[in-house]
Amino acid sequence: MRRFDVRTIGGILLIVFGILLLLQNLGILMGVVALIWALIFAGGGAILVYMFLTNRANWWAIIPGFALLSIGALIALDEFWPQVGNALGGAIFLGGIGLAFWVIYLFNREHWWAIIPGGAMFTLAAVAGLESVFEGAELGGVFFVGLGLTFALLSLVPAPQGRMKWALIPAVVMVVMGVLIAAAAAGGLALLGGIALILAGLYALFRIFVHRI
Repeated sequence: MRRFDVRTIGGILLIVFGILLLLQNLGILMGVVALIWALIFAGGGAILVYMFLTNRANWWAIIPGFALLSIGALIALDEFWPQVGNALGGAIFLGGIGLAFWVIYLFNREHWWAIIPGGAMFTLAAVAGLESVFEGAELGGVFFVGLGLTFALLSLVPAPQGRMKWALIPAVVMVVMGVLIAAAAAGGLALLGGIALILAGLYALFRIFVHRI
């Protein structure tokens, strides 16, 4: 899409935004204003996604594109299914941004870095969704486990420089931190510590046994 086309569409959208704002303030078309706003945000997101699909050099456009699509979906949910919008609004928005980063990687494996913010956004989306279901629950462990799984995935996916085995180090560290935080929140840290000591002792005995054979 040429720059002229983008500017033209942007100008038209600004005019439409202004008209809708005036109609809303005047109390006209109040029944369909939310739907129109949802379509406008979704339309803006679709334009940015189209810019990415027609020219992969515009990989940056997919991020605000998916963000606008998510906002459009949230406006529609708040209007027609407010219970769902209130419960999953944050998860939908964060998940949409996370999906954008993963799409960047899927279309260009050189952008392997996009897996990290994508996984982080999906993790935050999961935390936001769980918070709406389990109010007051300690979900810090879920966040670290999600980040750890993201780095574990990074160590498995193909990249131009080959497998990124270094990602296993932060993966293990974050998963262990997440498990410890979750155990502490559940009051089972002492139990987990005891199990860890038993496993360490069994491993030490195993090493001694192997060396004697």
